[in-house]
Amino acid sequence: MRLLIIGQQSSELSKAAQIAVNHGAKVSIADSLDSALSALRKGKGADLVMIDISFDIASFISSLDNERIVLPVVACGIAADAQNAVEAIKAGAKEFVPLPPDADLICAILEAVVEENSNLLAIDPAMKKVIALADQIAPSEASVMITGPSGVGKEVIAKYLHQKSNRADKPFISINCAAIPENLLESELFGHEKGAFTGAVTRRIGKFEEAEGGTLLLDEISEMDVRLQAKLLRVLQERVVDRVGGSKSIPVNIRVLATSNRNLEEAVNTGTFREDLLFRLNVVNLNIPPLHKRPMDILHLAHHFADKYAKLNACPVRPLSKQAQSTIVSFSWPGNVRELENTIHRAVLLSTGDVIEEDAIRLPDGAAFKPSHAGSYEPSSQQIGDSEESSIFIGKTVAAVERDLIINTLDHCFGNRTHAANILGISIRTLRNKLKQYTDDGLHVPPPGDVRAFGSGAS
Repeated sequence: MRLLIIGQQSSELSKAAQIAVNHGAKVSIADSLDSALSALRKGKGADLVMIDISFDIASFISSLDNERIVLPVVACGIAADAQNAVEAIKAGAKEFVPLPPDADLICAILEAVVEENSNLLAIDPAMKKVIALADQIAPSEASVMITGPSGVGKEVIAKYLHQKSNRADKPFISINCAAIPENLLESELFGHEKGAFTGAVTRRIGKFEEAEGGTLLLDEISEMDVRLQAKLLRVLQERVVDRVGGSKSIPVNIRVLATSNRNLEEAVNTGTFREDLLFRLNVVNLNIPPLHKRPMDILHLAHHFADKYAKLNACPVRPLSKQAQSTIVSFSWPGNVRELENTIHRAVLLSTGDVIEEDAIRLPDGAAFKPSHAGSYEPSSQQIGDSEESSIFIGKTVAAVERDLIINTLDHCFGNRTHAANILGISIRTLRNKLKQYTDDGLHVPPPGDVRAFGSGAS
């Protein structure tokens, strides 16, 4: 656990630092926003930031977003300064900690961060087999390819591997290859020197160097451009990186994990993924089954999420009624654990009685869940129509049907790109490329919607 404290040296902040150290955290202190950002750029990473409320928290969080540095921020300050606390939360801080610090509160926050990074829950035999294999290979140095459909928890398994490895006391760094624009991904991975390109105003090390001694997760690696795959292959073979604009190679000592929700063998056959890179990464494969193939986990996870989100939202902790449990078990969960988590979060907020009833188990648009066979939705007649209505597809090209499906799904999700991509079973990058193509063709594309309407997700 790495904690970065941003603030001027004071007795209150020193006490907070000491509490964190006593709880096993590695603490570093920066006295300004510039020095904090400089440390993060140089790879002196953190799992959590505590920042004095007197600093410009909105500006700091904006800088993190602009530089694609993802980590939770907690504001701290004197308890009486309520307005600043409210402003800090509005600016993006996850929590406010009053000073002088309460030891139990500091410990609770640290434990929450650790739990969020290591929460692996499974009781179904199908998932237990995956965990047993993960336990067996975790101490090795082998690269691991983690596969499975979107939302099953591939990143959770990756973190589990790291925590069980001999590198557990070193950094775990994750980068989503699908979420970063193609022209910036090389710099994010390998770093860049000052002046290497327009906007490179200072040197910044990449994720490979930031993960030194630890583990690097290449999330959704199937979305990486083939040209960049060649440079990645060299890094994996030679264990050195070349910063963009740099003149010398830098040795790195890391373990590489990768995830994909696509069939990479098919991607090799179509020429979108290098076969030699697949061989290099796929020393061991952990294939995570979809949620409908591990039914014992469905209720186990549902109970966990019900407790978690009741406490998070200061709601009463309510059990799931028998009818609600039946509805949950009978659904196929095409969005897997991510969809289940969002559904239970929504149900916690919608419930008013002593238990979570069946009518609180709803889709994002408020529609009731329909029982479905494992592996697919069972649409109602209103959703698909009868056989006569299905004939509307006759005479249309595949491209036209695909276009209509994407646009209609996006409308259904109120413009939420991430949720639409999950439903369609494609990557967010593929969806964006399709939408750009439609826009270039002069078609109307629904504007981006509010992601908050669909809750938080899991990898």
